[in-house]
Amino acid sequence: MTDIDADVVGFEMIEDHIALVTLRRPEARNAINGAATRALRRIVDKVEKDPDIWVAILTGEGGKAFCAGADLKEVSAGGMNDLIDPVAGFAAFVHADRAKAWIAAVDGVAMAGGFELALACDLIVASDDARFALPEVKRGLVAAAGGIYRLPRALPRAIALELVATGEALPASRALEMGLINRMVPKAELFDATLTLARQIRENAPIAVRESLKVARLAFDRSDSDLNQLSLRAQAVIMNTDDFAEGPRAFIEKRPPLWVGR
Repeated sequence: MTDIDADVVGFEMIEDHIALVTLRRPEARNAINGAATRALRRIVDKVEKDPDIWVAILTGEGGKAFCAGADLKEVSAGGMNDLIDPVAGFAAFVHADRAKAWIAAVDGVAMAGGFELALACDLIVASDDARFALPEVKRGLVAAAGGIYRLPRALPRAIALELVATGEALPASRALEMGLINRMVPKAELFDATLTLARQIRENAPIAVRESLKVARLAFDRSDSDLNQLSLRAQAVIMNTDDFAEGPRAFIEKRPPLWVGR
């Protein structure tokens, strides 16, 4: 990562096996521009390839916005293509092939593409003033970065269709009630609450987490028969790892397991 990249999207290891990825454009409500897309492409690649990273947290700087979506100034100047990776989609994130667990820490608004970034993560922790919306229809647009089909998977159908058709915002309290987010906490506690969740994931065998998530993410897309076969394949992968033997051994010896991730 270059210094310029770090100015736009920060990356750091905050604890063993836990990475923090921070959108750093608070003056633009952390909107995604070409530079942020290029930085996220490299960061996602790093997270996925580094065996020492087991969990990643995605958040936005400034306390007012997680992410407001696409940078409309850059879009109006003809730079829309710079915001969309040919394979990984908007921000080089929403359709990226990601095996590791990702947690969105949403502080403030998650609008349009910003909401789609959160929906593309596995878990969401939000501040109590957070709001979520897909306002594209208010501008004659479509939430084409996954929002219009991921939202109905995450919410009751009627609620999801209302949000898609009206473009109105869903407050964090309602999002928690509907099961869209995992935790809602006061703003001052957002980082600690997200880190606690990341630590809970880190306590588990990393390959087992990745293989389990791989199947769980497909629950709405495949038949029970297909999912059963994928589950059996996941179990076969796990049985060939050192961690497969460590789990039962640690249980018998009444000690915490020492996962090695292989």
